[in-house]
Amino acid sequence: MPEGPEIRRAADRIEKQIGERVIEAAWFAFPELAAQADSLIGTRVLRVDTRGKAMLIRFADQRVLYSHNQLYGVWKLHGEDQPPNTKRTLRVRLTAEGRCASLYSASDISLWHTDNLNQHPFLARLGPDLLSQKVTPADVKQRLSLRPFYRRSLGALLLDQGLVAGLGNYLRSEILFFAQLSPGARPVDLTPDQQQTLAHCIIDVTRQAYQTAGVTNREAWIVQAKAAGEPRRQWRFAVFERAGLECHRCGTVIERKMVGSRRLYRCPRCQPN
Repeated sequence: MPEGPEIRRAADRIEKQIGERVIEAAWFAFPELAAQADSLIGTRVLRVDTRGKAMLIRFADQRVLYSHNQLYGVWKLHGEDQPPNTKRTLRVRLTAEGRCASLYSASDISLWHTDNLNQHPFLARLGPDLLSQKVTPADVKQRLSLRPFYRRSLGALLLDQGLVAGLGNYLRSEILFFAQLSPGARPVDLTPDQQQTLAHCIIDVTRQAYQTAGVTNREAWIVQAKAAGEPRRQWRFAVFERAGLECHRCGTVIERKMVGSRRLYRCPRCQPN
């Protein structure tokens, strides 16, 4: 499943494609949305936001198109007369001044008014978005101390979208590695300095992944990994996907384990239990 940085980058591309343009045609696969398609014609696209892994296309009439890619959804951008050659199932197509944004394969799609968007059952449970909202390390550190979170293991907590929105599996492993913390540690167990380091890593690693199209590794380590012949799926990360390879920091072999039914990678020396 795409994580917050990938969805934010997709939102940027969609905004560049149809943002500040007037909708000329709208098509929806689902009947409850299809009935509203014509009412969007003539409406300007204000901007494209994200909340974690959800995308919000905002229109000038205060309506918002919510979509969540889940596992298989993907947006494709194209000209009005050049539809993509794909076997995926079309769910949404927005055409603005000859430019199209088409959503394929997703099923979680709905149209809301800005005034009641906070009642959306998924969005209502989300913490702040690290990429679309102004979030500081102090904000994250404060959230780590909240009752719902402070006694939970970090291996589970960093996948909870209620803490902060947009983290996923590869970010979890990378954040814990750079913070030098075990997935079994809890916020309540950490020193104030460790909490501060973790808060910075949560923000910094996520924002680096957004800026670099998913690369979270350090530049010097990337050079070493490429020289050793590692493929991109490995050199882009510090620990994720690198089980059996040496830790860039200390040389210990990276381990893979299952935490919360999902893969987690760690250095047993840099991140001791």
